[in-house]
This record gives sequence, C-alpha cells and structure tokens, in this order.
Amino acid sequence: MVADMVRRDVIVADIGTDHGYLPAYLMLSKKVSGAIAADLRKNPLESAKETLVSYGLVESVSLVLSNGLENIKKDSADDIVIAGMGGTLIVEILKNCDWICNANKRLIIQPMSRAEEVRQFFMQNGFKILAENATIDSDRLYIAINAVYSGKSYSNLPISYAYIGKLCECQNTYAKEYLQNQIARLKKRADALYKINNDDYKAQELYTIISDIERCVKDDNSKKCV
Repeated sequence: MVADMVRRDVIVADIGTDHGYLPAYLMLSKKVSGAIAADLRKNPLESAKETLVSYGLVESVSLVLSNGLENIKKDSADDIVIAGMGGTLIVEILKNCDWICNANKRLIIQPMSRAEEVRQFFMQNGFKILAENATIDSDRLYIAINAVYSGKSYSNLPISYAYIGKLCECQNTYAKEYLQNQIARLKKRADALYKINNDDYKAQELYTIISDIERCVKDDNSKKCV
C-alpha cells in the first residue's frame, strides 16, 4: 500500500526503515531510481544492510543513521516515507524538518495510531492530502496518507476532516472498517465525557465528528483508492 503511493523514478527515503524491506522492494521492482534507508538505531540499520546484501542492493541504497529526518539532506530524496510509528511521533519528526515544505516533495505517512494528529498538522501547516488508502495485515487495519506542501490554508475544513481525511473517497472494505473503528473509539470518549457533564463542549464536538464519520461510512458513492 505504501509502495503504491511512491512516485516512479524518484529517490525515496524510508524513515524508520527497520529491515529495509520497503526500499529493497522499490529498487527490485525498478519503481524508483534510488533509495535511502534511515533509522535511529544501529541494529535496525544492520538488519537493513543484511536485507540489501541478500538482494544485491547494498551499493544502490544509502544507509543513514538518523533521528527522524535530521541527517537526511534536503536534496537527497523526493518522496519521504514515515511508516510504522505513532502519529504523535510522526508529527514531531515533521515539525523538526523545514525542507519538507516543498511542493516537489511527497510525504507518505502510515501512522499506527492518532492519525488525526498527522492530518491536523497537515491542515495547520499548508499541506494538502492527495490520497489515502487502507488495508489489512494479520487482522490489523492500516492506513496510509499521501500529502504535499501547497502553502495554502485549510482552516475552513470541518474538524471531522482530521479523523476522516480522504478515506471518504476511498471506501473499500478496509477503509470503511477503519472508520467504523474510529466511530467506536470516539464514542467511548464522548460518552465518558457526557456522563461527567452533559454540557461538555468536547463531548458535543466528538458527537458531531462521529455523525460526520457515520455519514461517510453510509455513503455509497465510493471512488477508487489511489
């Protein structure tokens, strides 16, 4: 799913690469012209190196020890993948890198939790979400977000957009199931707040978001995922 969002003939940087499977796959499929496998720790980079050696790619993929994007040079990559981390950590990584504010770059984000924080960061900092997708692996649902810097304000978007994003335009089975899980998660929070105070502003806000997600799930005018 993440690999599908990477553009052709670009250099991709995989942040938090772990075993280096993504850059290896992208290079073997000849979708990209080059790749960077980056990780915070040495052990994952050693694992990535073993993967690259086994596929004869150790000379084609750069291994970089980096805390997020700190040691990734701004002109060294076109598409930036940050997958397998929580949304809060992903936002911190993005906040600490100014060169991602470039219309020629693409951000491909796969948050393991709190995807709403990633979307809120994009909305507040001039990034446009181009597409989203959802899939399942080992009974766990995953989403991926493809975004680009536009420099425009998205403050006019409803607050529910942070919880839905482009998944309304990608209503495959997994996207709908993911959104239904969002409804259950938010309803639990809203009900707890309402029980304490039925005039609680945050509870009412969450109920509004839940209603928007429910309408999205019920909408049959689904579009093909990108």
